[in-house]
Amino acid sequence: MDRAQLILLGLPIFLFCSDLFNLFTPPPPKPPPNRPHQPQPHVPHQQPPAGFTPETLDFPSQKQSGLGAVGYGNTVEINFCVSCSFKGTAVTMKKMLETEFPGLDVILANYPAPAPKRLLAKVVPVVQMGVIGMIVAGDRVFPMIGIAQPPAWFNSLRANRFGSMASTWLVGNFLQSYLQSSGAFEVLCNGELVFSKLKEGRFPGEIELRDLISKKLTRPSIVSGSY
Repeated sequence: MDRAQLILLGLPIFLFCSDLFNLFTPPPPKPPPNRPHQPQPHVPHQQPPAGFTPETLDFPSQKQSGLGAVGYGNTVEINFCVSCSFKGTAVTMKKMLETEFPGLDVILANYPAPAPKRLLAKVVPVVQMGVIGMIVAGDRVFPMIGIAQPPAWFNSLRANRFGSMASTWLVGNFLQSYLQSSGAFEVLCNGELVFSKLKEGRFPGEIELRDLISKKLTRPSIVSGSY
């Protein structure tokens, strides 16, 4: 028998002998039982001295601002540019004001661009579709209007038809978005302007806006004829 056959025959015999040895080996001794739990010594409870009053720590988070009651019956308007992606900032300010002044009515609205820009924004899609239509079927349109030979700019556009149409579409969308944007973020409290991004050139901070609204809401009203 060669070496491989001896290994294949001897391995099962070795495993069988190992199983017999483990079968007749006595089990290990059990661990000793745990000692009973000893109770801890009783410590007498010390009574506080007479006249002692426990004090609780007054954390700033436990204090109420006291400004929430003035929110009822008041309105704050946030007029912002929708096409400028200012909606996220407006929603954040709305939640902050409603949390600081419960009962305050916060209204979000779009601040439109000036009328000339809005009119131009409506013209841009018409020009956009006209240029694309000219690129597609200009060779048949020019003879219909009495132009036998198309101009040079038309030939350059037709040389790269798909690139010209894509550029016209992208540029037209950019111009339309620009003309519809006002860049405004105006905050009014009860019809009175509190903050204007058009004047300041920046957004208001949350703490800044909270203080401005608080001053407007807590300002004492002046009654005519009273001294």
